[in-house]
Amino acid sequence: MGKGGEQGGEPEEQIRFYTWEEIQKHNLRTDKWLVIERKVYNVTKWANRHPGGQRVISHYAGEDATDAFQAFHINPTLVQKFLKPLLIGELAPGEPSQDRDKNSQLVEDFRTLRKTAEDMNLFRADPLFFCLYLGHIIAMEVLAWLMVSYFGTGWITTLILACILTTSQAQAGWLQHDFGHLSVFKKSSWNHILHKFVIGHLKGASANWWNHRHFQHHAKPNIFKKDPDVNMLHIFVLGDTQPVEYGKKKLKYLPYNHQHEYFFLIFPPLLIPVYFQIQIISTMIRRRFWADLAWAISYYMRYFITYIPFYGVLGSLSLLTFVRFLESHWFVWVTQMNHIPMEIDREKHRDWLSSQVTGKGKNTPDSPQNKLQIYSKSGWVTTSPRYWYMVSVHDPSHKDVLPRASNASQDMESQTSVINLTIKKFLQV
Repeated sequence: MGKGGEQGGEPEEQIRFYTWEEIQKHNLRTDKWLVIERKVYNVTKWANRHPGGQRVISHYAGEDATDAFQAFHINPTLVQKFLKPLLIGELAPGEPSQDRDKNSQLVEDFRTLRKTAEDMNLFRADPLFFCLYLGHIIAMEVLAWLMVSYFGTGWITTLILACILTTSQAQAGWLQHDFGHLSVFKKSSWNHILHKFVIGHLKGASANWWNHRHFQHHAKPNIFKKDPDVNMLHIFVLGDTQPVEYGKKKLKYLPYNHQHEYFFLIFPPLLIPVYFQIQIISTMIRRRFWADLAWAISYYMRYFITYIPFYGVLGSLSLLTFVRFLESHWFVWVTQMNHIPMEIDREKHRDWLSSQVTGKGKNTPDSPQNKLQIYSKSGWVTTSPRYWYMVSVHDPSHKDVLPRASNASQDMESQTSVINLTIKKFLQV
């Protein structure tokens, strides 16, 4: 046989190995590398074609993006075919899987917990629930039209009508959020279609605008220059470091020492009817999201065809503005109050779990918002029906994986024993 083994077929391409020091240098606008499951990918050219937007993938340049990749893709296996041409090597054998001295035990515990939740089908949505959810939104739209048809355009009727439309718009906002995250149906195409219908035809907004904005928020929550939700356009200063930076640079676009007073006059009433509307329309035109623009036009056509016969053009515009005004208050107090009080700062390159917990809520073992807490190797694991958090609050007095309820609701109490039994197999101390 001699050297027959060497002659059969082409020799395999030699794998290149990289250190974190080298990978972290490739975090520039024109040079982006990232790591997924210890494999190194050059996404410089691919970033502009990334369906989720080039910014969200660029935020992980020079970092380990494994958990972000798992969180954002409904079918990571399918996405692997796009990654294969971008593969340039792997982490060197002596390199840790996490960059910048991140807590590897915490990362591994969280991945184990996530796998456990997936095996228990806790992330599987009930399509019937979401169909009923959509149905009740449409029912409110119909009810609003029936009210003005039968009772006329008096002040009381109009106020009740505005409240119904506001509730419909707010509920549609939460529903499009779940479709936008591709978390309802197994097929992403169905999620995309329903997302465009809900946010476009029922709300008059843009699916692509929301995706590109909201995905960045989840990728890097409460990180300046990466999370659009904390870009206050110099109207407010947030966190502990930004006021200091503005003070050192002598930047004072507004009297920030009174922002707690003018906040109520600017943020809640103007966010949706002014800022979001201008941003949505300009984004659709500037980035040529023509399909989104068509969906938005269908919303406004339906709305004005429905209400111009009763209120006229000016009255219909006034009613729409008032509905947006009410919805804006609802949206701000429900969403922004969960984020603005949290830590807001520059990039600190935390692991995925820590970035989500720090940017979205301060969880401790005694936090009243905690639904269920289970002790693991790295601390208390806080669970809820939709989100899973792990808090690194070590308490060596606990020798087993123990459930601990804090203000637990009845629906969570029914899951406690099931979750505990399953996780106990995986997270024995």
